[in-house]
Amino acid sequence: MKIAYADCFSGVSGDMFLASLLDAGLPIEVLREGIDALDLPEKIELKLTETHKGALRASDLEVIVPHSHNHRHLSDILSIINGSRLNDNVKQTASRIFTMVAEAEARVHGEPVEHIHFHEVGALDSIVDVIGAAIGLDALGIQKLYASPLPYGSGTVESAHGLLPLPAPATLEILTKANAPLSPLQSDAELVTPTGAAILATLATFERPAMAVTATGIGAGKRDLAWPNVMRLIIGETPEADAAEMVQIETNIDDMNPQFFGYVMDKLFAAGAKDVYLIPIQMKKNRPGTLLGVICLRRDEAVVSEVILRETTTLGMRVIPIGRHEALREFRKVETPYGHLTMKVKVLNGKVIQAAPEYDECIRLANANNVSLAEIYRAANHALSGEEK
Repeated sequence: MKIAYADCFSGVSGDMFLASLLDAGLPIEVLREGIDALDLPEKIELKLTETHKGALRASDLEVIVPHSHNHRHLSDILSIINGSRLNDNVKQTASRIFTMVAEAEARVHGEPVEHIHFHEVGALDSIVDVIGAAIGLDALGIQKLYASPLPYGSGTVESAHGLLPLPAPATLEILTKANAPLSPLQSDAELVTPTGAAILATLATFERPAMAVTATGIGAGKRDLAWPNVMRLIIGETPEADAAEMVQIETNIDDMNPQFFGYVMDKLFAAGAKDVYLIPIQMKKNRPGTLLGVICLRRDEAVVSEVILRETTTLGMRVIPIGRHEALREFRKVETPYGHLTMKVKVLNGKVIQAAPEYDECIRLANANNVSLAEIYRAANHALSGEEK
C-alpha cells in the first residue's frame, strides 16, 4: 500500500502541503488541469519555484488569484466541487475537508453550519490549496496519510473576525475533532493554519508508520523563522497484506427514524465502505430494531466509525477483523450503438466467468437514447462478447 507521512515539525499550511506534493513528484500540469476542471470564472495562476529555508532547499508554491471580497458559504464551495469535472474520489475528499472546516467554524461562532461564511478558507487561494491537496493525493496514488504531532505556540493573529489568539479558534476546534497531538514550541507565529489543519484532521492518522521510502517532498512556508520553515512529505510503501485487511462493523439501533438509514448508507459508502447492510431484528423489551453492518478496509475504520457515531443514534459499535477470498475484477470500456460504458468483469483462473455493466452508466444511456434499461444491458453484454472473440 502506498502511504505518506507529513512531518510537520514547523507546522503546516495549505500551500506548504501542496508544495510538498509537487516537490515529491506531482506534475504541476496535473494540478493545473485539476484546477481548470473547477471551471472557475477567475483566472488562477500557479507559480512553483525553488527556494531555501535556512540551510534546506524547498519548493515554494504561489497561488496567484485576482483580488476578491467573496465570502462563500459551504453550499457555494460544495456546488463548485460537485459541478466540476474532477473525479469522484477528489470531489469526496475535498468536500469532506470543507465540511470539517464549516462544522468547526459553526461551533466556534455558535451558528448553524448553513449560516457560516468562509473567510480565509473560502478565499480562492485556500480553495486551490484544499482541492489541490485532494488532486495531488489522488494523482500520486497515496492510499493512507499519516502525520506527526503539530507544533503550537502563543501570540495572536489578525483575521476577518479581528485579533484572535493562537492557535486560532477554528484551527483549535478542527484539531480537537481529530484528537490531534500538539507539541509546544516557543513561537508567536501562526504555525498551523486552518487550511493545513483541516487537510490533516480530515485525512491523516496522527502516528508515524513503518515504510520503505520511495520519495520525499519539501514544501516551504512563507515565514522566515529561527529554523527551516518547511514541511516534509515522506512517501513509501507498506506490505500489501495490510492494505487488504478488512473489518466488519456492526451496531443495533432501535430509536432512530428509519427514513434516515438511506442517508446514512450514502455517507458510509462515501467514507470508503465496501458494503453496507440493514437487517431487521427484535431487541430488548420486544422493540423492533435494525442491525446496521459495514464491511470496510482497516485503514478506513476510523472514518467509517465516525460517520456511524455522528449520523445515527448508536453509542458504540462492534468491530471484528475479517478475511475474504476474492475473484479478480477488471473494468473494461465497451462501445455500444448507444454510446460507451464500463463493464465490471469477474475473472477466475484467468477466465472471464461473469460480467455486468455499471448500473449508473446504463441509466444514463437509457435516458439519453430513450430506450429501455434492458436494451442497454443487452447491448453492453453483446459488445463485450464481440471483444472477447
